[in-house]
Amino acid sequence: MLVLMDDNLGGGVPQFSTAEYGGGAQPCKVCGKAISGSYYKVNGVVVCAACTQTIKSRFPADSHVAFIRGLLLGIGGAILGLALYVGFAIGTGLVIGFVSLAVGFIVGKAIILGSGGVRGRRYQIAAVLLTYLAVSLSAVPIYIAQQMKHRGEPTAQVAQVQSAAKPGAVKVIVALTMLGLASPFLNFADPVHGLIGLVILFVGIRIAWRLTGGKRADIVGPLSGPSVGALSAGTAAR
Repeated sequence: MLVLMDDNLGGGVPQFSTAEYGGGAQPCKVCGKAISGSYYKVNGVVVCAACTQTIKSRFPADSHVAFIRGLLLGIGGAILGLALYVGFAIGTGLVIGFVSLAVGFIVGKAIILGSGGVRGRRYQIAAVLLTYLAVSLSAVPIYIAQQMKHRGEPTAQVAQVQSAAKPGAVKVIVALTMLGLASPFLNFADPVHGLIGLVILFVGIRIAWRLTGGKRADIVGPLSGPSVGALSAGTAAR
C-alpha cells in the first residue's frame, strides 16, 4: 500500500466508496472511462492507471533529505519567531500571547518550504516542538531585558534563576533554559492570564500542526484480476 499525504484532496482524489452497476467494464471513478487491464484502488474505489499516476504526481515524495531540509528551515523559522516575540515584547513593553499565533504560522510554513511541500506526522511533531520552544524560550531574553531595564529588585523568575545558577556559567545556561521551557506554566501565578496565555499558545501550536499535516490518499495497486466489476460490487457491499 502506498500512502500519500496532501493538504487539499479535492477534485481528482475519490472520497467515496459507492459503486455503479452496469454491463461491460467498470468505469474509472475519476475520468469515467472504461477500465481495461490493470487498475488501482484509491481510497477504496476503482481508478484507472492513468488517473492514478496523475493523483500521484500531486504528492511530493517524502524522504530523509526532505525531512532534514524541512527541519533545518523549521529551526530557522523558530529562531525568527523567537526574535519576533522578543522584539515585540522589548519594543512595546508588553508580552502579548497572540504573537504565538504568528510563531506557529512561521514555523509551519518554514517546514513546508524546506520539505518541498511534503507533509506528514513527523513534520507535524517537529512543528509542534519548534513552536513551543520558540515561544517558551523567548521568556529568557525578555526576563534578562527586564532585569537590565529595572536594575532594582529583580522579577520573581529572575530571582529563581539567580538562586539556582550559582556558581558557574553552565548552571546559568541550564537554569535559564529550564526556566524558559517552564515559563508558559509559571504564569499561573495569575491564573486568569496564565490560562489565557496557554490557550493562545495551544492555538499557535495547532496552526503549525495543521499547516504541516494533510489528508490521506491510500493507493493500492496495480491490481489485475478477476473482475473490476466484482471488486466494485464488494466495495459497495461494505
